[in-house]
Amino acid sequence: MVEADGAAYRIFYDAYFDRLSRYLLVVTGGNEDAAHEALQVALVRVVRHIKVFPNDAVFWSWLTVLARSSLSDQSRKRRRYLAFLERFTRYARAEGNYNDDSEADTKLLAFLERGMAALPPDEKDLVEQKYFARRPVREIAEELQISEKAVESRLVRVRRKLKDTMLAALKHETSS
Repeated sequence: MVEADGAAYRIFYDAYFDRLSRYLLVVTGGNEDAAHEALQVALVRVVRHIKVFPNDAVFWSWLTVLARSSLSDQSRKRRRYLAFLERFTRYARAEGNYNDDSEADTKLLAFLERGMAALPPDEKDLVEQKYFARRPVREIAEELQISEKAVESRLVRVRRKLKDTMLAALKHETSS
């Protein structure tokens, strides 16, 4: 992996993905979404910072540190995002733009709908299947004939896209 060998990454992935996923699931107290997001970030960090380790125990320790720090970073980002939404709501009320929570919810829903409309059809369908139709990832994966992990990875990317789109819309509206 240090030499950017794809086969070596596949061996690493096969050997450690499930183990690291279970580890993060335990650390998050069963929060699958948080565990999967942290796992994706941790895997990217592994690729970027891989080095040679003297044995498997040291390597596993390094992986768990990467995973925990990825989880902490994701939690911090989530808290900042929620704090931003809270500040936005307070600011909007102070400016008199919204009379109550239902108007703020309506505005956020409108931003979400615009973001969904901007997604490519396959990504939009994926979000609708998972969150609106509440279908399990396993069923979606079977229908698309891909792995559950691939579905989860796609969902992470689509959620990030939607979040970025909504934040840009919120920022644009507050600056107008």
